[in-house]
Amino acid sequence: MPTLDHPPNAPAALPTLVAAYVEATNSFDLERLLATFADDALVNDQLRDYWGKPAIRKWAERDIIGERLTMDVTEVIEHYGNFIVTASVDGKYDKRGMPDPLVLAFYFTPHGDRIVQLIILRNRFDI
Repeated sequence: MPTLDHPPNAPAALPTLVAAYVEATNSFDLERLLATFADDALVNDQLRDYWGKPAIRKWAERDIIGERLTMDVTEVIEHYGNFIVTASVDGKYDKRGMPDPLVLAFYFTPHGDRIVQLIILRNRFDI
């Protein structure tokens, strides 16, 4: 069976829920950011799990708002109801040893009008 070098789905428009997440991130608005998540949501960032809003709040305060993270969305793909968002990110995080620009993939799983799962990865093309 052949493997695909690219996703099988066509690019999609940024859905309202994901747009709300990006806008809250870019405006450093913690409460608006948290409002996009379900109470029992899971975030996995830097290979660490954050379960539920209290843990997500601590993560977002430290790693999103605290680091003044911004997202410049470059691609959105809808895949079986999930959204894969590629974005160049910037902020005040420690950039030593990081590529410039830093491009991350945000894997959003929506359920109704909330995010129930967000996985953030750096896809590497150099290996």
